Amino acid sequence: MHAEFHRIKRLPPYIFEEVNRLKAQARAAGEDIIDFGMGNPDMPTPKHIVDKLCEVARDPKSNRYSASRGIKGLRRAMAAYYKRRFGITLDPDTEVIATLGSKEGFANLAAAITAPGDVVLVPNPAYPIHAFGFILAGAAIRHIPATSPEAYLSAIGHATRHSIPSPLALVVNYPSNPTAQVVGLDFYKEIVSFAKKHDIWVLSDLAYADIYFDSNPPPSILEIDGAKDISIEFQSLSKTFAMPGWRMGFAAGNQRLVGALARIKSYLDYGAYTPIQVAAAAALNGPLECIDEIRAVYKARRDVLVESMSRAGWNIPSPPASMFAWAPVPPQYAKHGSLEFSKQLLIHAKVAVAPGVGFGEYGEGYVRVALVENEHRIRQAARNVKKFLSMRVNEPPALEDVK
Repeated sequence: MHAEFHRIKRLPPYIFEEVNRLKAQARAAGEDIIDFGMGNPDMPTPKHIVDKLCEVARDPKSNRYSASRGIKGLRRAMAAYYKRRFGITLDPDTEVIATLGSKEGFANLAAAITAPGDVVLVPNPAYPIHAFGFILAGAAIRHIPATSPEAYLSAIGHATRHSIPSPLALVVNYPSNPTAQVVGLDFYKEIVSFAKKHDIWVLSDLAYADIYFDSNPPPSILEIDGAKDISIEFQSLSKTFAMPGWRMGFAAGNQRLVGALARIKSYLDYGAYTPIQVAAAAALNGPLECIDEIRAVYKARRDVLVESMSRAGWNIPSPPASMFAWAPVPPQYAKHGSLEFSKQLLIHAKVAVAPGVGFGEYGEGYVRVALVENEHRIRQAARNVKKFLSMRVNEPPALEDVK
């Protein structure tokens, strides 16, 4: 009667909670914490999107139940976005579905297609839902080293040969959260060829499709011939249009996978509030200058972060995409690990980051820094970090004193 519930038992302790607890304690004590921990966009949603939300919300009919697949106008807008952005033609009735953010869509698709004991290949480090959506559905996870796209490609063959039963699905995520790595179409060609050869579904997370800086726009796996036979791709409006709290995303691709997700969602929700869906359609169909402006803000923050932290003594590689930097733990703290370094940074520099080990064992040695503070705050953080590193460069702190 008092045993832990089965699905809850499959979830490990939440590593980020230790940093979050210290952060909450510091704020409760009145301390000013510069928070790079959560990828929570801080920019205002563009005015024309908010105006459309307000306009539709004033109509009493809009307060009724909506459609779990997404209203037709929204699905058409999503298909039009794919045509404009990637040159891909999608049927909005069978190959597109709206989701309550990409996270919900990913987790519900895992529940829809997974039987207990199925094997799924998941990159590591990775955004937690990529593994835990399937873990909650009863799958067995094979963690594939994803320290680089090349490492991932080379490892999936070995994992597939040594998996019983054969893998049901594999997950790809580029631009990557947390590593900010990007890939080109050649990578996706290899993934599609491999998946078809081994009869494996491919789930692609493309949430950062429009947040890129130094490279060509990130491609979609659906641009590869035959990809729709085995692939579904998840997108989010959260970062592209600064709409995180609106919880609006979508999935596109294989009809069978889209249909499975639609079936599950029909039992679980009535879709997002209709005014949000209409406003999301306005975002996708509307002026695109706002995307350029949002991207420019992230790029400016990235440049300030990399330059100011370098002067502070912390060399952070410049991310080519996403809203994150994947920063190696400074050498003098490497032996203590990413979690302890994150705690020390919070306590002594008043700077919060996400420990890399929270994204999987292959994330150890790194921390993720989210570009969610303005340039002034980033420079302030760098000054704090410089003092912290200089004070302890010859005298590492007593980590055992941190509870």
